[in-house]
Amino acid sequence: MAGFPNLKLSLFPNSCSLSSSSYSLCSNPFIVSTSIFRRTPYRFPKFLHVKPGKGAAFVRTTLRNYITGNSVEKTFRAGSKIEEANIYKETKQFTYRDGAQYVFMDLITYEEYRLNEKEVGDKAKFLKEGMDCNLLFWNGKVIDFELPITVKLTVVDVDPGLKGDTAQGGSKPATLDTGAVVNVPLFINRGEEIMVDTRNGQYMSRA
Repeated sequence: MAGFPNLKLSLFPNSCSLSSSSYSLCSNPFIVSTSIFRRTPYRFPKFLHVKPGKGAAFVRTTLRNYITGNSVEKTFRAGSKIEEANIYKETKQFTYRDGAQYVFMDLITYEEYRLNEKEVGDKAKFLKEGMDCNLLFWNGKVIDFELPITVKLTVVDVDPGLKGDTAQGGSKPATLDTGAVVNVPLFINRGEEIMVDTRNGQYMSRA
């Protein structure tokens, strides 16, 4: 990690390969807290590692506050130390929607955890009752949650397939039982169950 010797390695996941080139971009986020930001958990949606011809290397990044949702621009100089936020995950089951709130339950203690529509955001389109999700906690408060990487959903509306259609023969939009709309192969019909990648909303296969 030339030019950034004192930054903790744990802040750079293996999938974010920082090269020795002048610019390296990483989109794999991690969570930190620093005294600069009063130990509030911030998420790094992306950062750019810059190694200029003269002078010390630095990282230019966008940070998103998990609590307020606000984003700030920040530049860290070589040698900066960043402390990881004390975040932990627990698996909870999404049980039902109560008005504008999404209710998750601990199946051992039956304790409920609620997130509002803003906190759930676009993830709602892949969220289904009975689904196990990872809730992220900071200081005893739920600040976010993670969907399973792949989910099984049912096609409720789609144009009928045509005889001779193949997986390579094009695609068409399909509405799923959660309300999500994804592109599926032409041979997929209403009532079929499919696997969807929640990271990009893409069809993977028949279930």
